[in-house]
Amino acid sequence: MNIKLKLEELNRIGIDEFNAAKKTPIIVIADDLRSLNNIGSLFRTGDAFRIEKIYLAGITATPPHRDITKTALGSTKSVRWEKADDLRELVKDLKSKGVAVYAIEQTTNSIALDQFQPSGKNKTAIIFGNEVSGVQQSVIDLCDGSIEVPQIGTKHSLNIAVCAGIVIWELYQKLKKAH
Repeated sequence: MNIKLKLEELNRIGIDEFNAAKKTPIIVIADDLRSLNNIGSLFRTGDAFRIEKIYLAGITATPPHRDITKTALGSTKSVRWEKADDLRELVKDLKSKGVAVYAIEQTTNSIALDQFQPSGKNKTAIIFGNEVSGVQQSVIDLCDGSIEVPQIGTKHSLNIAVCAGIVIWELYQKLKKAH
């Protein structure tokens, strides 16, 4: 028999334990996201895989906001985040600290997600761009590369929240094996 677990059986950790726990070396950067639900979903996914941090850049709204909080389900309190005033400066700063920075974007030289291998030694930052226009070319130019989620449908486009879930899960799996 396959019985659904009760909430108290899930062994969830509290905020203090989450904050003290070792983080998955993934940094998420959200640039110019319009959808508050997408922002909330990034926090919830970030919590699920205990990522290092989220940067909110450009017009991307910041907590607290009712629509972000509604989707995030409290994860804005567990996942560290920061507002980034200048995305290009943020990318340069992260790279100077040894962080590998990748745009999640379809480009002429993008690496298919299933073929991408994070170094495992450094933190990996991934940039998700605007829902319509994607990651800005001037930002792509500063990145170590671009990663794309291979798609075979007619749209070749995923919702940011769905794309982030796929990318973060894949990176989490690969980084878990490396440690």
